[in-house]
Amino acid sequence: MMYLQLFLAFFIPGILGYGGGPASIPLIENEVVERYNWMNVQEFGEVLALGNSLPGPIATKMAGYIGFEMGGVLGSFIAVFAIVAPSLILMILLGGILLKYKKSPKVKRLTLFVQPVIAILLGVMAWNFFSESYIGIGFWQTAVIVILSYFLIERWKIHPAFVIVGALLYGGFFL
Repeated sequence: MMYLQLFLAFFIPGILGYGGGPASIPLIENEVVERYNWMNVQEFGEVLALGNSLPGPIATKMAGYIGFEMGGVLGSFIAVFAIVAPSLILMILLGGILLKYKKSPKVKRLTLFVQPVIAILLGVMAWNFFSESYIGIGFWQTAVIVILSYFLIERWKIHPAFVIVGALLYGGFFL
């Protein structure tokens, strides 16, 4: 039963979040945290931070890790296959059609309509992480991490992987 749940937990976000990892992350969070209760928000945030610090698609890295935690090597394989399968199937079936009509104004408009939805999903996920952090470690600790991360990434152009590792070390030593 666990393997079927793993498959569904990653296949559904794979279908609904077609086209990119950032769109899939809130959907994966809903399945893993809310529906199956395999992790809490903090643990999911740590997996997300670890996945973001590694190269490659975020959704597959998260699927591999969570699948391994829940069902070992077979669970990892099932979860990664489940997250990749919808994209693979759609690419094979629809690739020729999209290539044929790629310059169509309707296709271009469709992509413009999807972008705000992705932005809202990412905003909701960020708000959930911020709220959980505020409850878990308090306002000042959260504010220090947010402000310092902003300056390191945006102003001083430090790679986000180093900022994530620094935040993990800060949390491990001081919290």
